[in-house]
Amino acid sequence: MSENTSRRPDRAALLIALGLVVIGAVIAWSTYNAGGPRGYSPVGPKTVPFVIASVLVILGIFTAIAGMRGDFPEREHHDPKPILWILGGLVIQMLSMKTVGFSIATGLLFALVAKGFGRGPLWMTIPIGIVFSFVIWFIFAKGLQLSLPAGPLERLI
Repeated sequence: MSENTSRRPDRAALLIALGLVVIGAVIAWSTYNAGGPRGYSPVGPKTVPFVIASVLVILGIFTAIAGMRGDFPEREHHDPKPILWILGGLVIQMLSMKTVGFSIATGLLFALVAKGFGRGPLWMTIPIGIVFSFVIWFIFAKGLQLSLPAGPLERLI
């Protein structure tokens, strides 16, 4: 492509820019309307959220400028199947955590994320994920005395 040829505005970049500005505005609005003690110092608990909101809005503006100029490189085609495996694992974990417990639900998440990354068959990754998740549950629930959802596997201990 020659230097004189101008690219069309990148709609995906403009959509990302809009999302950044909206998220920044929501954070700023929420922080502004949040109650809390007013102190003598201008720096307080609302300072960091306002800084984050400002940075997001500024990033959104720069992203919009780059999108209007067409400065973003061409993107590769993406296969949606791995993302669907990962999202499916997250949905299964969220829906089954209270009924089957942390170890089994997180083990299923592990297996589906591994499948999304193209690793191992499910018959192998599900038990591996459950064992790893049980070890994590044991460390957090018994060692650190933190409360994680317990299912039939955790109730054996």
